[in-house]
Amino acid sequence: MDIVYIRDLQIETIIGIYDWERQVKQTVSLDLDMAADIRKAAETDDIQYALNYKAVSKRLIAYVENRDALLVESLAEEVAAIIRNEFGVPWVRLRLSKPGALRGARDVGLIIERGEKPQ
Repeated sequence: MDIVYIRDLQIETIIGIYDWERQVKQTVSLDLDMAADIRKAAETDDIQYALNYKAVSKRLIAYVENRDALLVESLAEEVAAIIRNEFGVPWVRLRLSKPGALRGARDVGLIIERGEKPQ
């Protein structure tokens, strides 16, 4: 199995359950590990056979910026579903964090894995 990854994709969005969080955009950060077979792309040097990380990034930015989520759990599930369904990724590990959301901590968040991890 090969992994295409994106680290620290920062997106501004409305997220949170408190009244003040509903009024201001906050930064969420995404780290993604996505299963992909890169052999054909490497053999042909052709983007059509690659998992296009720029297209993934642009899609997630557009979605998250316009999503008005209460919980990071909801947003994480939705992001994982987009990656799997729209980009044909069989397995994804997503780390979603809210930097600065908790006093005394650099960030808080969660890590989920969805799909079957190829061998």
